[in-house]
Amino acid sequence: MKDYKQLAMEIVKHVGGKENISSLTHCVTRLRFQLKDETLADDEILKKMDGVVTIMKSAGQYQVVIGNHVAAVYADVCEVAGISEVSSQQENKAHKNVFDALIDTISGIFQPILGIMTAAGMLKGLNALFLAMGWYSDASGSAIFMNAVGDALFMYLPIMLGYTSAKKFNLKPFVGLVIGATLCYPAIQQSTLAASDPLYTLFSGTLFESPVYMEIFKIPVITMDYTSTVVPVILICYFAAKCQKGLERFIPETLKFFFVPMFTLFIAMFCGFVVIGPIATFASNLIAGGIMSVRDFSPLLAGALVGGFWQVLVIFGLHWGFIPVYINNIATLGFDNVMMPFFGATFAQTAVVIAMMIKTKDKKLRALCAPAAISGIFGVTEPAIYGITLPRKKPFIISCIASAIAGAYFGFANLREFIMGGMGIFEFPAMIDPATNNMDSLIVGIIGAVGAMAIAFILTMIFYKEETVADKEEEPTKPAELLEREIIQLPIEGKVVSLTEVKDPAFAQGILGKGLAIEPTKGEVVSPVNGTITTLFPTYHAIGITSDTGVEVLIHVGMDTVQLEGKFFTPLIKQGEHVTAGQKLLNFDMEAIQQAGYSLITPIIITNSSQYLDVVETGLENEKELLTILR
Repeated sequence: MKDYKQLAMEIVKHVGGKENISSLTHCVTRLRFQLKDETLADDEILKKMDGVVTIMKSAGQYQVVIGNHVAAVYADVCEVAGISEVSSQQENKAHKNVFDALIDTISGIFQPILGIMTAAGMLKGLNALFLAMGWYSDASGSAIFMNAVGDALFMYLPIMLGYTSAKKFNLKPFVGLVIGATLCYPAIQQSTLAASDPLYTLFSGTLFESPVYMEIFKIPVITMDYTSTVVPVILICYFAAKCQKGLERFIPETLKFFFVPMFTLFIAMFCGFVVIGPIATFASNLIAGGIMSVRDFSPLLAGALVGGFWQVLVIFGLHWGFIPVYINNIATLGFDNVMMPFFGATFAQTAVVIAMMIKTKDKKLRALCAPAAISGIFGVTEPAIYGITLPRKKPFIISCIASAIAGAYFGFANLREFIMGGMGIFEFPAMIDPATNNMDSLIVGIIGAVGAMAIAFILTMIFYKEETVADKEEEPTKPAELLEREIIQLPIEGKVVSLTEVKDPAFAQGILGKGLAIEPTKGEVVSPVNGTITTLFPTYHAIGITSDTGVEVLIHVGMDTVQLEGKFFTPLIKQGEHVTAGQKLLNFDMEAIQQAGYSLITPIIITNSSQYLDVVETGLENEKELLTILR
């Protein structure tokens, strides 16, 4: 399959371009566009596109059916089309738990600048490499130029984060820029103020002892150096967004243009310098110290965990939780060794793909492996993960094992990165200590990367076995008594009907998988299998369960009920929770949903039907069993 970015570009182009998109949301399997003019969309090209299952038009929406990877495609479509995702965030805000909201906030703030941050880090790393090799001296114009271009973003990072934080918190973006710029204002930095004697000292003799060099309206200010910091600007922008919202309520409309930003800036920055900034900086230092203490307890184990689970975290978007810690460590400690054990994952994934390319006889797979391997060398592993290793499971697991071993080595050998560098091979220069030109970490990084590739390559060559046509032809010849069976129980009480009764082509035609549908007589969903809740959509209308044996079951309550935004649905479980057959998962108000104009017919499909010999529709004749899986 093509890279999601390319797929996103093609989708945007053939729905009529970004100018034709009014809004975009997504559900479990499809992108849901509101188009200004549906006649501009090219239905036939979209239907035939590699990566698109089909298209449908329903409830005023132009729906592009993607399948299981819809969330990843949605993110790229938003980026290509320049959609801020604000509307989607507002719709789902009430349904997110604290952890999900935190991850969403972090990703929303950092994602827009990661590309340029990586580019700037690569320039800083190259400068460190050239200095270490003696190509020029610290005082040379070349060094000053390279350092200026590479270091400017990091020195003025609060300005960049002020802008992205403002957009995330619905604060006027240029107010966020001014907040970040004010934090970087030279005359207010401790390094500048420290040229004179302090007026007095607060918290003397404690961990938080702070000299006071200035006062604001007779109130002491604990001055800090806010350049290159992360947490203070984010918290101040969040506070400013609340101030702006409150001010807009009572300042007259004719005065809002000037007075809302004026008072917002004054209040936010006064509180920022007096309270928020110092507390945030103290907290950042304490967090960095605490994390280092935990890591010091067992660096080998910590490295193995980070390395082994990094790719899993990336798939679910949970790696964003590490990014602020990583940047904060570099800003406060001068290096990071907490997140760095992830470094082997890129090379392990690449080696697995190279081994698969050597072993496979499938020309289409080999054609996918070559560009994915090249992309992986440069740190971009999404094509390899989503297009090659993850769908086949075992290669992905092998890459995680190799990455865990490399991560353990990195933790034990104290791999450090001193600059936020590039990705893949471009990250090596960032491991050179710019203060001393010491290359110890660079050597550790090279050894670990080579080791990760060697382990992943060997394991793949030994354990990966390609499924051949002969294998597939032999399976149906098994005697009936030797076939393995798994029963999928009824998840909802009601009348069982064929999928053809569902007025939705993607379900009715079995495009998304084999299964049946139920016309409910009771507003309650129970688990049809022993398994894990792999998907609980924020609007609660759809639940994905993977049974303990690997059967992927999708329960989609009603048609187009995603538009209810969670109303009339009450979840009784959480995503990631293990459930048993018959356990209650969800309550829904049948009467209210029908009164709102939605059909209650509920498809239950096996999304990985193609992996099994057959999915038998036993529910049409059996009151207790819905489906029977044959292996």
